[in-house]
Amino acid sequence: MKNLTEFSGSERSRDLSRLKTLPKFYIREIPIFGDLILAPMDGYSDMPFRLLCHELGSAISYTEFINVDSLHGRVPNQVMARKLRFDSSEYPRTIQIYGHDEDRLVEVAQRMEAEYAPTIIDLNMGCYVKKIAERGAGSGMLRDPEKIGRVFSRLTHCLRVPVTGKIRLGWDEDTRNYIEVAKILEDNGASLIAVHARTKKQGYTGEADWNAITEIKQAVKIPVIGNGDVKTVADIDQIKAQTGCDGVMIGRGAIGNPWIFSRKDRRDVTPEEKIALMRRHVALNADFYGDRLGLVLFRKHAVRYIQKLVDGDDLRLPLTHCSAQLEFERIISEFEQVHEIARLTD
Repeated sequence: MKNLTEFSGSERSRDLSRLKTLPKFYIREIPIFGDLILAPMDGYSDMPFRLLCHELGSAISYTEFINVDSLHGRVPNQVMARKLRFDSSEYPRTIQIYGHDEDRLVEVAQRMEAEYAPTIIDLNMGCYVKKIAERGAGSGMLRDPEKIGRVFSRLTHCLRVPVTGKIRLGWDEDTRNYIEVAKILEDNGASLIAVHARTKKQGYTGEADWNAITEIKQAVKIPVIGNGDVKTVADIDQIKAQTGCDGVMIGRGAIGNPWIFSRKDRRDVTPEEKIALMRRHVALNADFYGDRLGLVLFRKHAVRYIQKLVDGDDLRLPLTHCSAQLEFERIISEFEQVHEIARLTD
């Protein structure tokens, strides 16, 4: 079995070399060679999945979000250490943090820069989860624009790396303060704004308001990344044309379809390609987490990979109970034989 380094080195570089001509945009002085980006998603954007998305064209690697309270004055535990781990091929490497305490945000950001050498530090102001937002972290920060200004002023003055922010449109429909927040971010040194075009109260319900992204893009001079309701190649083209955004961040639409970063829709991915990537994902997970935990954490991806696969439902139950690589290989090999699916080789 290939290890993580072998999966993420020259093979990946060859695939991406054709894309790396001219930068699509810059985050301060850092060139970004692509306009499609895997969104930071807790429980999903771990290193194995990031590597696959990076290989297929995702232009920036974001960690899962990091709670500064869990690191303040503490050594990272095993779970946190995994979240902070990057492969050498990942660039630019972005650590996303969240928290409600200004001093802790600054202290932990400085530690992250010193100990993990990220390319960028990003502040999450978009998480809508109640226990986070109600405490004033994540999208809860949107209720205090002055605090956002103070935090960014401090971060951009004490860190050498660029500082970016991910926001929503506001707390609710009555407090859509995205233009105010965007200008505060720019005025206090932010190098990029990523915008999930919903309010905190919406969560993932309703439609994303791409017109708000257009307004933000027109209001600031720093790069703006659009996010929300991007599931197909047509969506990518539409959000870019409608908003003028510099790049497109894709979250839920990439789960089970990392090929979207190569501008390939789910329906256009062959069974052979799906199964080959599932094998690679399982191998990466097993190498990163260990055999059993790697398979357990793969299950949520598996149910998305098999969507639109002919008779894919036949795989759902066995894959969601699978806990070893050999068992996974047996299940997949039997499915290939029954459906006469050719096995792709590297």
